[in-house]
Amino acid sequence: MKEIKVEVAHVAGSEDLSLPKYMTEYASGMDLAAAVEEDTILKPGEIKLVPTGVQIAIPSGYEGQVRPRSGLALKHGISIVNSPGTIDADYRGEVGVILVNLGKKDFLIHRGDRIAQLIINKVARADLVYVDKLTQTSRNAGGFGHTGL
Repeated sequence: MKEIKVEVAHVAGSEDLSLPKYMTEYASGMDLAAAVEEDTILKPGEIKLVPTGVQIAIPSGYEGQVRPRSGLALKHGISIVNSPGTIDADYRGEVGVILVNLGKKDFLIHRGDRIAQLIINKVARADLVYVDKLTQTSRNAGGFGHTGL
C-alpha cells in the first residue's frame, strides 16, 4: 500500500478534536469528527453542513473523497447528500460534511462524533478530444438497468 504525505491542520478553536485517523490497520478511510459548537439535531429529511474543524492540503494528482460511515447509514439512516463529496487538491478551507437524515427519528450530533470517512485517491485529468462520432460497443447507450435485475 502506497503512502503519501498529506498536511492537516486544526481550524482555530478545534484543537480539542481528533485529526482524521484510520481506526484499524487496513481501513481505507480516516474518520472525520463533527466540530459542532453544541449538540445539533438532524431531523428526518433534513440536510445540514457539519464542520469538521480540519483543513487539509491534498497533493496535486490526488483528491479527497468524503463518504458516509456504514454504521450511521445502517443504524440511523445518516448519509451524505453529495456522496462522495470531493475535496480538490487546491482547496484549503475547512472540510465540511453535508449530512442528510434519511431515517425516521431525530439524529443527535455531539462535538467529536465520527460523522464521515475521508479517502485519499489518485486522480487523472482527462484530455478531451472532440470527434464527430464515438466508437461503438456492444452496450452502446444501454444503461439504467438495461441488463435486468
